[in-house]
Amino acid sequence: MNAPREVQQSNADVNTVRHFGDEWAAFTGDARPKADMEAEFNVFFNNFPWQALPQDAEGFDAGCGTGRWAAFVAPRVKRLNCIDPAAKALAVAQRKLQSDTNVRFFNTSINDMPLTNASQDFGYCLGVLHHIPDTEKALQTCVDKLKPGAPFLLYLYPKLDYRPLWWRCLDQVANGLRHLICRLPHPVKIRVTDALACLVYWPISRLSLLLEKLGISINIPLSSFKHRSFYDLRTNALDTFGTPLEKRFSQAEITQMMTSSGLERISFGSGIKWVAVGYKKDR
Repeated sequence: MNAPREVQQSNADVNTVRHFGDEWAAFTGDARPKADMEAEFNVFFNNFPWQALPQDAEGFDAGCGTGRWAAFVAPRVKRLNCIDPAAKALAVAQRKLQSDTNVRFFNTSINDMPLTNASQDFGYCLGVLHHIPDTEKALQTCVDKLKPGAPFLLYLYPKLDYRPLWWRCLDQVANGLRHLICRLPHPVKIRVTDALACLVYWPISRLSLLLEKLGISINIPLSSFKHRSFYDLRTNALDTFGTPLEKRFSQAEITQMMTSSGLERISFGSGIKWVAVGYKKDR
């Protein structure tokens, strides 16, 4: 396991990188049960073609954060390259993956990751590219690193155009709050988002859980957190309201970006919106 390389910041928002470094240093994931993390991993990777990878597969985790996905990917492959511009986050990943000798770490932006083009058997980037100024440029860099025919797993925040009007209005209110909260000093930001976790996330998610137990099927905001721990609620509140740069994409926009970047046979999983797999075209 190597020491992280020096950071480069092209096509990266410095404030957003700083935010995620602080966030993942505070919420390392150590308090989460491994079974919960593995269940989440299986949801994100349920459409990933593990069987198609060669036995000596080498790939990359673009925006690895604390290494929560890498912890489950590394034992399945020969080499995994973890890329992240936030040094604090990468330090957490190094600590958590210290027993995985097949993992390399690069403290750099996605556009500057020092991997040879057409050298990787697979790649994935989950919940990262919507926090980057030029999402399509970063996606193109990821695809450039893949060998022809190699799979790439992508997750971007979805636009809520499939939700009812009242839901979309609430989202606009939340986005307005994010623009205010993200400017706060990090210690204050954590206190404010912890308050949101207590006063908003917890009661609404537990109301959804109660309705489920009563046999009432209804989908309301935050219902996806009804089985999640308070630790997870705190983490998501900070992630949702504390991030300076955030974008959302429709399924059609994601498909167009993946196609333009050189991916084909694009499919979306049945779990979290929008998790997609594509394969690099053999040009």
